[in-house]
Amino acid sequence: MFELFSTRTRPGASSRSTPNRWDWALLPLVLAVLALMAYGASQMSRPFALGDELPISLDPAYLPYYLLRTILRMFTALGFSLLFSFVFAAVAAKFRTAEKAMIPMLDILQSVPILGFQAIAIAPFIALFPGNLLGVECAAIFAIFTSQAWNMAFSLYQSMRTVPAELNEAARIFRLSGWQRFWRLELPFATPGLLWNMMMSMSGGWFFLVAAEAISVAGQDIKLPGIGSYIAVAIEAENGRAIAWAIGAMMAGILLYDQLFFRPLLAWADKFRFEESQGDAAQQSWLLDWTRRSRWMKALSSAFWSGMRGALGWFRVPYDGTSIRARPKAPDPRWTRIWDSLLAAGALLATYRLVRFVHEDVGWGEVLHVIGLGGITLVRVMLLIALASAVWVPIAVWIGLRPKYSQRVQAVAQFLAAFPVNLLFPAVVFVMVALKLNPNIWLSPLIIFGTQWYILFNVVAGASTIPNELRLAAGNLGLEGWLLWRRVYLPAVFPSFVTGAITASGGSWNASIVAEYVTWGNTSLVADGLGSYIKQMTALGDFHRIALGIGVMCIFVMLLNRFFWRKLYLLAENR
Repeated sequence: MFELFSTRTRPGASSRSTPNRWDWALLPLVLAVLALMAYGASQMSRPFALGDELPISLDPAYLPYYLLRTILRMFTALGFSLLFSFVFAAVAAKFRTAEKAMIPMLDILQSVPILGFQAIAIAPFIALFPGNLLGVECAAIFAIFTSQAWNMAFSLYQSMRTVPAELNEAARIFRLSGWQRFWRLELPFATPGLLWNMMMSMSGGWFFLVAAEAISVAGQDIKLPGIGSYIAVAIEAENGRAIAWAIGAMMAGILLYDQLFFRPLLAWADKFRFEESQGDAAQQSWLLDWTRRSRWMKALSSAFWSGMRGALGWFRVPYDGTSIRARPKAPDPRWTRIWDSLLAAGALLATYRLVRFVHEDVGWGEVLHVIGLGGITLVRVMLLIALASAVWVPIAVWIGLRPKYSQRVQAVAQFLAAFPVNLLFPAVVFVMVALKLNPNIWLSPLIIFGTQWYILFNVVAGASTIPNELRLAAGNLGLEGWLLWRRVYLPAVFPSFVTGAITASGGSWNASIVAEYVTWGNTSLVADGLGSYIKQMTALGDFHRIALGIGVMCIFVMLLNRFFWRKLYLLAENR
């Protein structure tokens, strides 16, 4: 049985309060992180009113400050995304009735472009914090949240639905309540995959950073101090040198939080892998080693986990597991029918409002035109997902089976996943204009550039949890080549691949808004597609057609998920 609330401290070690050399080594690092967080937080909540200027300098000396502000926003959004994932996945996985509405809702939320969320959220947040920059900061954090949360929520939901049967049986034998089951079994089982998806979500935040930090409201452009705004100003000024400095700052930021946050978490989470570890192949982290040797950190972690273990008793099962009360009750079919009727009524009301909107505001000819553009983008997305899968699934399995190599490529993969496609615009525009290339073909790879890593990260996480016993059994049976892949590796990583492909597909539809309409200074390259349509209507301020484009994109993503990806997901869950 997995145990989340356990520590590796030696008996009596936490009682010694005298600091050792590791405490003194960690102290400057901890104080520096706290001081930077306090300074950044104070700058995020200073006085501000609409109309005030927030100048963005392209001087590289300002990049460390911009990097600090950006990383604070991204980690704040990551924290809220984690909380959202816990609640969403737990409810959707445990309650079949709620799942009927929540999973389609997740499909819709995943397909709504970040521009759509930002347009809705900016005014309420500014009204919530009048005269303070915190309102705009909250709008930016919310926009980053929408690029992180859906992937993490679906990953945790998928892991909770695929907990092995023997572990579910053990939870029933030990009479764990739903609260205890989540913390002792489901979350520990999902932790390795969830951590990889947290890294991917951080990278997704970088990918849409320009849209999140450069905000338009009330006819005014607000550029919050940050790397995204720096990139936006550099693109407007056609300053290639500033773009290069931004790339360097991104690399430094990703390396820092990889070493100080994700690498220690991955090394710590090795104990949750659903098989015996491979000893020297386990994840390593110098920071985690330091904290395990620090007396102060041992005492602090022991106190924290002791409190968490006490919290497990809040909702324990109050009766014997063999009694009639312990047997799960079948849901009342009347309530199920009522809920299904409410969902059907909501769907009919939405259909009526949609038909009325189309008839009165945009016209059926425009709808057919937008559906045609959606079909073009659909072909692009599916072809690119297929190509990315053919390339990255074998590579990801190879990496996942060799943990020592996964550590070496981890930071590189995070950087590539985080690399905003906007930074490629100078090279893309120069090459396509010089060679007179067709935008409908050669802009397409930009759609998958930032989203193919969802497949890589999820398959790496899935391959890393293949039991050693299964690999040894395959070796004893003489399985090799394609037969080994078909019988062992591909079935083992298939659930993780489907999760990655679903999120990659949803992210690709979002990325089409950036990739199908490329600008560099006064030069624009436009490909036919739904993404470029939404981008052009946004530039024109045509809200009816913006809503039409976003609505059609949501419908395409929902139908694709319902009739293609969900079928694959059910196949993975059942087999």
